[in-house]
This record gives sequence, C-alpha cells and structure tokens, in this order.
Amino acid sequence: MNETAARLRAPESADYPFLDFGTGFFEAAAAHPDKVAVIDETGNHSWATFSGLARRVAGRLAAEGIGPGQRVAGLADNSADYLALYAGVLLAGACMVPLPTSGSDGALAKMMSDCEARFLFASARHMDTAQTLGAAELIALDGLDDWAGETPIAAPVAVQPGDYFDLIYSSGTTGTPKGIIHDHRFRGRQLERMPRFGLDGEARLMMSTPLYSNTTLVAALPVMVKGGTIISMAKFDVTRFLELSQEHAATHAMLVPVQYMRLMNAPEFDQYDLSAYRAKMSTSAPLPGPLIRDIVARWPGNLFEVYGMTEGGISTVLDCVAYPDKLDTVGKPAEGCDARIIDEAGNQLAPGEYGEIVGRSGSMMPGYLHADDKTREILWRSPEGLDFIRTGDMGRIDEDGFIHLLDRKKDMIISGGFNIYAADLEKVLRDHPDVADVAVIAIPSADWGETPLGLVVLKPGAGTQAEEIRAWANDQLGKTQRLSAIEIRDDLPRSAIGKIQKKELRAPYWAEVREQARA
Repeated sequence: MNETAARLRAPESADYPFLDFGTGFFEAAAAHPDKVAVIDETGNHSWATFSGLARRVAGRLAAEGIGPGQRVAGLADNSADYLALYAGVLLAGACMVPLPTSGSDGALAKMMSDCEARFLFASARHMDTAQTLGAAELIALDGLDDWAGETPIAAPVAVQPGDYFDLIYSSGTTGTPKGIIHDHRFRGRQLERMPRFGLDGEARLMMSTPLYSNTTLVAALPVMVKGGTIISMAKFDVTRFLELSQEHAATHAMLVPVQYMRLMNAPEFDQYDLSAYRAKMSTSAPLPGPLIRDIVARWPGNLFEVYGMTEGGISTVLDCVAYPDKLDTVGKPAEGCDARIIDEAGNQLAPGEYGEIVGRSGSMMPGYLHADDKTREILWRSPEGLDFIRTGDMGRIDEDGFIHLLDRKKDMIISGGFNIYAADLEKVLRDHPDVADVAVIAIPSADWGETPLGLVVLKPGAGTQAEEIRAWANDQLGKTQRLSAIEIRDDLPRSAIGKIQKKELRAPYWAEVREQARA
C-alpha cells in the first residue's frame, strides 16, 4: 500500500481518534432501518434499503476479488445509487475514486490509468465518455441494483488506519491530474470532527455539490456514518434547492460562495420556509463580507466559513455570528490545527507578517499517488522536524489568531516591484453597490511589467460605467494598488465547485506576450 515514498507524517496522538467508516455505517443502519437515508430524484430511500444495496455492492465486489489495496472508480452525478456505491466500496475495504465529471476526456483517461481501477461505474449521462477511458470493466450505475446481486456482506472488511479510503483528483480540466490520497486515518479523524457542526444522525443535509469534490465529502460522509439523511441534488438549481430545503426541512448545507450568491440574489428566496436550518457552511473560496451579512440576516441558523485543502493540513473555521468583526478573515485554526506563516526561503515569520500559509493537523494526506516529486514540493518541515502542508495561499495571522487570506501565491500581481494582492482590490470592488461579482488579475504592462485589471459583473439593472467603478475604487486604494482598468463582464468562468478560473481569464492578455517571446 505504500506507493508514495515521500509520505507526509500526520500527528500520532490519542487526541486524534480513529472512526472506522464501515463499523459506523453498519451501526447507523441497524439503529433505525425505517428512517430515510437518502432522498433523490427517484424518491425516498430508507436506511434498510440504502444500506442493503451498499452491503450487496460490497458482497459482489468481494466476490470479484476487490478489497483492501484496490480501487473502484465512478463517473456519475449525485444520486442515491452513487452514494450506495461509495459506501459499498468502503465496506469491501477498497478505495473509492470519484472521477470529476467536469474533466476533459484526456484528463479523465490519465486519471483512470493512474488509479489502476479495474471497475468503472458510470451513469447514463456520462456513459459515452466512460466508454473512451479504457476501463477493464465498465458498469452502468443505473443498473447497480441488478449488478450487486443478492449476497450482502455480513460485516465490513477490517481496515487499517493507513489503508486507502478514497482518491480525489485535483485537476480535471488542464495540466497533469494529481491523485490526492486519503487514508482511513485522514477520514476517520474528519468523521469524528464534523458532528461538532451538527452533521450527525439528526442532520438533514442538502448535498448540491458534486461527490467528487472534497467539499461534498466533508459534509456527506459524517451524515452517512452517523445515520442522518442526505437530500441529493444531481445538479444545483436555485429554485429547486429552496423547494427541497422547505419540503424536507433541511437542517444543514455545505455550499460554495457562488451558490450563496445566486441563492441570496434570487427574487423568490424570502418566500421559502428555511426555519429548520441549524447551520450552513461555506468553503472552496473566501466568502465576501457583504454576502455573509446578508446570509446571517435572512437565512435562519448559523453560518460557518471553513478554510482547508483537499490535501489536509490547514483547517480553520469562522463562526460568522459570533465574530461579526472578523468577516474579512477565514477564522481561527480548528482544534488540533497548527497554522504558521513562512517566507520564500521557508523561514517561519512572526504573527502579523505576510507570507505563505502552512498547516498541520490530524487529517493530512500521506501524499500524491505515483508523484513523490509533487508530494515533496508541498511539504514544509518545521524547525522541530514536523511535517506541514504548504497551501500556496498568501496571508497573515492577526493579533487575535485569525487568518487573513490575501491571494494564491501564483496569482499575486507584481507591479513595478510591488506585491499587489488581488484579494485586497476585490474586497474594495465588492463594496460598490452595483457590483455583483469580481475578479482582479494581472495583465502585461510596458511600464510596470504587470498591472491589475478588474473584471466586474454588475447587479441586474445596474448601469454604472466601467470608468466610474475604477475611479471609485482607486480613491480607496493605495497608490501602488490602483487598478489600470475595469472591464464589465456578463459572468466569470468558474470550476464545478465555484472557484473563479483566473488562469482562463489571464490567458488572452498574455497570449501576445508569449507570441512575441517566441518570435
């Protein structure tokens, strides 16, 4: 199982308990067989039905020789069957590989080759793509019930903390995909932590982000293992989300900022009864302060902003109700997380100084699959000899211990020798009353090397001109931060989980520079 020589060392301590998914899942199913486990487009699925399918999937996989040390891949949208497959693979002791449906055919083919999964399960909408990926055995997820057969596994296969739990690929569109290994130690500690947000047997979780995203799994897995209810959306839709939340008295949601933005801007939002909500969580990208205030004012239940990485290490939480004066931060390090700031040379910086954020916690990936060099690149070893994961994010820790994010290290703008953090400029632009969405990027400048450009999406009905917004923002920015221009856009390109694709936005502006360099 040790396929990554450059392994990261997570803390070994009784303070980080190990919860075995299979044992918890069996106990949850036995405790309340008639309770609804999953709700999807096909209807309501009781714990008896849902767990029965997962156990039969595990039984069939075991009969096929699939167990610890082996992987099973899936290419599908959210559904009860996909969740049952995920659970069944884990009950068999194997590793689940949820492939990103947003990935290009080429990237997906690389992932299938890299993960070496014998079985690939695909839903009807993705079957054409799945047929091109070279799987040894391709199975229609829509026929999972028939494929599983009639022999359920009697007990979950015993696993060790270092056995692989799932494998999440970090790149589905461009570049070489990296397989992020999560072992049972990583997930077990996470399963123990998340019920502190109420993600337990009483939760009714709205699941509207894709199952291949760690954003989704962080919330969905604890609800499954604790015996709660998951309301599964194959595709996010504002009105349908609100309808399902009201109809099923949803208590929790894990969303990304663009989803919150669309929900809060929906004219019908206040018409729905969302009073059952106890907590919402936001992750994947910083949640703007004005949007946080709107959510807290109009949507019942608490709001938590969670900052972390699929690789693990860093983990912070901002209780937005408890700390209304810290909405420009991502909160404090979560229990058991050691967060530090380092400079370009890897030296640790003092509180208040700007640098790269690194983190260490109970949940840390052991490494990237088949990519020791990439694993070494993301590692920072402290003076005490402890392993930390480099985030690639720039920021600082203030005097109260809250972390302020500035920008991705690779997205920082260097203009005339000065470092400009796009997040600072974006924060000012978001405060403009007519701005709905914004991204600041670096574009070429003959005078300064790079200069910041603001790309703005206006609120419906707004008629403010680009130059007016630029002048308004520059009046509030420092001399070295000023925007060279503003462009009005209809929308901004985002990934499947809502991250603005700045690389895509920058590309046209730098294409001419690259051409000149080649000439």
